[in-house]
Amino acid sequence: MNHRLFRTTLLSLAALAALSVSAQGLRPASPSGTGLTGSSSVPLTARAPEGPRQADFIVAVVNSEPVTNNEVRARVGRALQQMSQQGEAANPTPELVRQVLERLIVEKAQLQMARESGVKVDDAAVDAAEENVARQNQLSVAELRRRLVQDGMVPTQFREELRNQILITRLRDRELDSRQRVSDADVDQYLRDQQGNANASSLELNLGMVLVEVPENATPEQIATLQAKAEKVRERALAGEDFAALARALSDAPDHTKNSGVLGLRSADRYPELFVSAAQGLDTGAISPVIRSGAGFHVLKVLDKRQGGVATAVVQQHSRHILLRTGPRLTEAAALERLNDFKKRIQNKQADFAQLAKENSADGSAAQGGDLGWASPGQFVPEFEEVLNNLTPGQIAPPFVSRFGVHLVQLLERRTATLSQREQREMVRGLVREKKLDEAYARWIDELRSRAYVEYRESPQ
Repeated sequence: MNHRLFRTTLLSLAALAALSVSAQGLRPASPSGTGLTGSSSVPLTARAPEGPRQADFIVAVVNSEPVTNNEVRARVGRALQQMSQQGEAANPTPELVRQVLERLIVEKAQLQMARESGVKVDDAAVDAAEENVARQNQLSVAELRRRLVQDGMVPTQFREELRNQILITRLRDRELDSRQRVSDADVDQYLRDQQGNANASSLELNLGMVLVEVPENATPEQIATLQAKAEKVRERALAGEDFAALARALSDAPDHTKNSGVLGLRSADRYPELFVSAAQGLDTGAISPVIRSGAGFHVLKVLDKRQGGVATAVVQQHSRHILLRTGPRLTEAAALERLNDFKKRIQNKQADFAQLAKENSADGSAAQGGDLGWASPGQFVPEFEEVLNNLTPGQIAPPFVSRFGVHLVQLLERRTATLSQREQREMVRGLVREKKLDEAYARWIDELRSRAYVEYRESPQ
């Protein structure tokens, strides 16, 4: 198996606005600004806070580049919408406005450094990111652009924000990823630290969910019908149907068409007690009985379960891919076009995936027909893994861009596997690396911010 594809970071970009971007390893920043959110479901755009429209003016200057009032207002609007979706109080407090302004300042500093360092993003990479946003939201690119206009955002502005996110991601990868090393001693120390923490409070769960919503004033007959629908969903899941596909097709939760019902890995105390009780006695990959809450009937699948931060069983994925590396002789646009042609030929049974991989892939897996074998969560870079997570077995994703080049990937199989001691150590190695990268990223941002000349002008309104 080729390890060059393997994950080099789980960092999110603290300075970026929350946009629904599955390509390029771009993920929305968590409220803390350093971790990943548990869901990839975020609004396409958000309007600025309601109120009288203010004339635009400069609120700060970063080196020689201004930050405007309208930029702050737009980002505050997005933050409020995301907070509202997560059930948090969504008020444009002075502290929130201050945090948004600081994120914009750090983002400007990073973009300036990226450009000065010669980091570039061509239109093909932006096209691929835009296509991925559209696909994640089950829209065509044309429909996505119409939605953007309806929500008050010019499509060219949206594309520029995508370009900026890709620029910052590539800068971060170059500046930080290759410098982080995790020794066997680091892994041993992590395991020792966890030994005294094997209690219920250290339980972490990643659950998949299908919700069958029950209206507030539903009759007993309606409730019985909806419960029967939930039981049918459970039967189909137990029979082996892809749970993510069931969630996308049948769940009444508003974001499940986009995140396939995945609720995200989090500590048990951050889940409803009802969910924890249903999942606590289940193995990874198991399906819960139908449970009832105030919202309706739920069917849960245990996607990952960890005690003290170490998983003993995980859902693994078996995939294959074709990698084209870009450079002076092959642009990203040409690589995307070539892989799109490969995909059409494979689907029309005019070509064989494995043979095309052997003849064309620049990855070490080419000799095996692009076969990457079975992989546990966290083994691949985020932009690759996120595409895999959204596929059903047998499906080929549209070509996408990663830090390694342009990929065509097919998911072959999924399974639930008990991890060997060696595999558990490898997962711990990834967790320790993530922690080191988070710390390195925070230090890097602080240094970049301290070196930047920042002049505050007027307060945002």
